[in-house]
Amino acid sequence: MQPPSSTATTGSSPSDGPTDMPPARVLARDLASVRPGERATLAGWIHRRRVLASVTFLVLRDRSGLAQVVVKDRETVEQLAALPEETVVEVTGAVSANEAAPGGAELVEPRVVALTEPAVAPPAELWRPTFGAGLPTHLDHAAVTLRHPRHRAAWQLAGASMRGFRAALGALEFTEIATPKLVGTATESGANVFTVDYFGRTAFLAQSPQLYKQMLVGVFERVFEVGPVFRAEPHDTVRHLAQYTSLDAEVGFVRDHRDVLAVLREAIAGMVEGIREHAADAAALLGVELPRVPEQFPVIHFSEALAKVGADPEEPDLSPAHERALSEWAKAAYDSDFLAVEGYPMGKRPFYTHPQPGDERWSNSFDLLFRGLELTTGGQRLHRPSDYAVALERTGTDPSVLAGYLEAFAHGMPPHGGFAIGLERWVGRLTGAENIREVTLFPRDLHRLEP
Repeated sequence: MQPPSSTATTGSSPSDGPTDMPPARVLARDLASVRPGERATLAGWIHRRRVLASVTFLVLRDRSGLAQVVVKDRETVEQLAALPEETVVEVTGAVSANEAAPGGAELVEPRVVALTEPAVAPPAELWRPTFGAGLPTHLDHAAVTLRHPRHRAAWQLAGASMRGFRAALGALEFTEIATPKLVGTATESGANVFTVDYFGRTAFLAQSPQLYKQMLVGVFERVFEVGPVFRAEPHDTVRHLAQYTSLDAEVGFVRDHRDVLAVLREAIAGMVEGIREHAADAAALLGVELPRVPEQFPVIHFSEALAKVGADPEEPDLSPAHERALSEWAKAAYDSDFLAVEGYPMGKRPFYTHPQPGDERWSNSFDLLFRGLELTTGGQRLHRPSDYAVALERTGTDPSVLAGYLEAFAHGMPPHGGFAIGLERWVGRLTGAENIREVTLFPRDLHRLEP
């Protein structure tokens, strides 16, 4: 059996096998590369049927896009009448050039073979250019409604971003890791974790791979992970999920958090390039304006950021309104969609955060704002055992709970730091989605555990 192919194999010869065998499958996007008059086979879903007096147009959808099939034979027209939208079919016909058809080519004189039973009508009309049903309908029936080209395109941006992230960090000699998602202790605080019965013991779903990626800096120096993280935070907002995809990285032998920020810049540039290379059509369909990634992100200190937005200088964090205002300022001052805010108060950062030398009120950490929203948190970590002893005493943490983690530092760890990017939040800002659930495959939140 031939493997599935994304390129056309056209024509036939006695050595090709039985004469009734259809040509190898060609994707919709490649139909125009087949010479007119030659036969080709498409396979996919019936996207739309348009029945006119003397002809029926079948629009077929596959992973690459849409293709048009012209049907005039009465028997085939009657066959199509019994095959609703979303039925999976294989169509073999002659290629004909037609500038009005998707991609500039269509199939004529087709033979249609149903590969499944006639499909049940979907919960929304997937052939319409815009998705007519509301978000609840989409989420309740995501297994089907994700087929709509616009919903599908949103995750194509996510998939291409992950490819670009991996490529960029791979080029910097990072090692991809896979860390446990069932853990014996909370990464940052016990209040925001999901508990799990683990063979009679209490375990937790991992809030992040933070502790593990730090430990593995002691093995590989540079590591990254793409995977799910879990936050049991009772937020019911358009920007929060209980499970999301995190793009994490940790790098050793840094001088401070600015070195981490430089790696983050390369990662995001790689994500943008990944979309250009692998999802340009999806970006065009959704009207996405890809950001220009500057050679260096503009940076503002947290204390200066508070003053810039007229906030109380004792504020421990930036509000969503502050993030929007600062992003508007960065766009006007630097023509940048990105702004790094560094030096957050130590009291708002996890125990492993490195303080700012000379003024330990502030931290060597940052948030990266992207188009009005926090996209990334990162910074320099503690790496000396004595510093961890002080930090754990200050936070009232029992060192024995973190014994495996602390062992790595006792045996020598370099200065290091890292960051984490929320994938769905990234795609949401690219597309201008009003609700992060619009760009999440099967979102998990306070109310949703299905499908």
